[in-house]
Amino acid sequence: MNWFLLLVVLSALWTEVLSKSIPHDQVQPFAEIEPVTETDKVIFKYKPLLKVSEGCQPYAAVQEDGSVSKGIPWFFKSGSSAKDCEGSELGSQIYARATEFKGVYAIVYAWYFPRGREPVSAMGLWPFGHRHNFDSVIVWLDKLSLNNSEILGVSTFSFNFVYGFYNKYTNHVPLDAKYLSGSSVKIEYHNNLVLASTEVRVTTKEGEYQDLITWDQLPDAARDALANTDWDTTILNAYGARMPLKDSTFTKKLEQAWPFD
Repeated sequence: MNWFLLLVVLSALWTEVLSKSIPHDQVQPFAEIEPVTETDKVIFKYKPLLKVSEGCQPYAAVQEDGSVSKGIPWFFKSGSSAKDCEGSELGSQIYARATEFKGVYAIVYAWYFPRGREPVSAMGLWPFGHRHNFDSVIVWLDKLSLNNSEILGVSTFSFNFVYGFYNKYTNHVPLDAKYLSGSSVKIEYHNNLVLASTEVRVTTKEGEYQDLITWDQLPDAARDALANTDWDTTILNAYGARMPLKDSTFTKKLEQAWPFD
């Protein structure tokens, strides 16, 4: 028996059991809701611009009834530039959540991509890529104020190689003004050729906005689906793909990225 193939199949089946999944280009994004609270207004003010240079365009990961994206398998595709993820006619999405953390304020913005590419691990697992990918950016503010706040720095999610692979943020403190367009950080989604991974970084290139939905604005069914779906389809969750805004991951990401020590 091919145990490797069996594990792959069981992993994929288990992911679909946890939540109802539908084709990635049929997930209906949430329309932007006019922000009411001070927190939401600040989140919207600092929404980043995204320029996709390589890889998939961002898609919605979940829709109102809790149905989630099936994503796209990597195998038998033409790599991270394949034409089956050039964007949905329904639109795209960016997710966000803010909190006070160690005396400053952090806003985590996250995009979902139907597939992603990660570095080749020491075990040789999934050397080309995998279904589902979340990438995130943290904007650090001195205070949560619509008219009286300042960007202290920005952290971008990327991979680093130290005796294997682990998730790590790259920090920009202070942030150079060339990476800003008004109050929006300019972010690029690209293929890191050195580490063979798709990731985000600051850029001088102009990007686009996606419709924003905050963690608190999500209906319960959608928020629960984002939190409870097993987005990591690699063997034994080798790459630890997680929705970065869910409770069990959110604070860990802030700890991981903390740039001020």
